[in-house]
Amino acid sequence: MEGKPKQILIADDEQDILEIISYNLSKEGYEVYTAKDGNEALERARQLHPDLIILDIMMPKKTGVEVCEILRTQPLFQDTLIIFLTALNDEGSQIKGLETGADDYVSKPVSPKVLVSRVNALFRRLNNKENGKNIRIGNIDIDPVKFLVTIDNHEVVLAKKEFELIHLLASRPGRVFLRNEILSQIWGNDVIVGDRTIDVHIRKVRQKLGVDCITTVKGVGYKFEL
Repeated sequence: MEGKPKQILIADDEQDILEIISYNLSKEGYEVYTAKDGNEALERARQLHPDLIILDIMMPKKTGVEVCEILRTQPLFQDTLIIFLTALNDEGSQIKGLETGADDYVSKPVSPKVLVSRVNALFRRLNNKENGKNIRIGNIDIDPVKFLVTIDNHEVVLAKKEFELIHLLASRPGRVFLRNEILSQIWGNDVIVGDRTIDVHIRKVRQKLGVDCITTVKGVGYKFEL
């Protein structure tokens, strides 16, 4: 990896899992830190501001879901990558985890190589977004340089905020963006807008795209999926 190594915080109450994951991620060139419970995970996250946090769900003091919920309400961690690594592999737990704001959900047991590949993939996707590279998902192409969306090579004209909204959601497919995250990242903290503003823009984007790619997570926010 080039430049400063990415920092990763792993929170799990099983020491052997911490050691195995830390070893494999360190071999890949990441700078790895650990925590053994939910409270320590929050404390270390606030100290380190890591690029990615891997959370077990069933931890002492605070669960991984509680930790994720707390972090996602703070502007400093709205762009932090979060992965749940847990033995809870039922559909309900996965939905709950992703709706909390996680970027990925990995069930235990998992091969360390597979987990490392998932971590690498998340960083590549984030790097593409930061470098202004096109986002290509299915038949939808989103060009952040030209502020242009094309579907099956047909251009779709969007207003600036509408484009920023679809670009934000598509930057992390499947991840649920909380309403306050969307307001903060699209309109900023200095502009006072109501919740209806998001709803109106979402409706306009859906109408213009003509593709069912934005899902409403009732009472939580929105996510991009095809």
